[in-house]
Amino acid sequence: MRSILEAEHSTRTVSDADADAPLFVQALARGMQVLSAFHTARKPLTLSEIASACGMSKSAVQRVIHTLRELGYVERATDDRGYVPGIRILDHTLDYQRLNPLIAHASPVLLELRRNVRERVDLSLRDDLRVVYASRLQSKRETFFATLVGHSVPIFCTSGGWAMMAHMSDEEVDDILARSDRRPFTAKTITEPRAIRSQIRQARQAGYALALEQVLPGEVAIGVAIRDGNGVPQAAIHVVGSLGEWEPDAFGNRFAPLAVEAAQAISRY
Repeated sequence: MRSILEAEHSTRTVSDADADAPLFVQALARGMQVLSAFHTARKPLTLSEIASACGMSKSAVQRVIHTLRELGYVERATDDRGYVPGIRILDHTLDYQRLNPLIAHASPVLLELRRNVRERVDLSLRDDLRVVYASRLQSKRETFFATLVGHSVPIFCTSGGWAMMAHMSDEEVDDILARSDRRPFTAKTITEPRAIRSQIRQARQAGYALALEQVLPGEVAIGVAIRDGNGVPQAAIHVVGSLGEWEPDAFGNRFAPLAVEAAQAISRY
């Protein structure tokens, strides 16, 4: 089983042609590689660990880390046994959220939805094979990871992912499933492509997806896609509850209409 506490890897890579382009800045790319090494870290990282994660020499990593420390993007850990991201990273998180028109338009709609459902409400954005949580409005019970903006999970096993794929062609869905790392998070995670396609077909018919214990045991989640003006799915609303309090059908019947209404309002941004 994979760990829910680790960020899902972005699949974005730089081709040799891109790297050789005259406008491409190699030094900047190396700096971003070093910052990306922390995505799956569970503790502060040493220079050797960062070098191994990045495929760079230790001396090259040392120069990059020194530069990032001077700029506030990397700090020494409190026990002085490694490095962690610096506080300046949060400045860019704020910039992204306040300047993203979808998030800005969605915020009041999500707040109203949260008042109505009194369960957790999330907004996730698609990034190729993963969904990244851009807003998380909490319920009365939450685990640590569920409070973190920027946390990401694979698109293939989430209610929002199924809802977004319901608005894609079969060829696009097949491509996503072929490229996805379909290791499970729980004993209930659906990983077999045929079974995933069945969930997507159900989402097409219903207008929303209902996922049971796909990422976290005991969790039930509704996902509804948010589409742009061309009908392309860009994001999703999630309404999340506990199977200890809700039967799946009752949860869907109670909250899916509200989530669908909210997603339609946001889709007009």
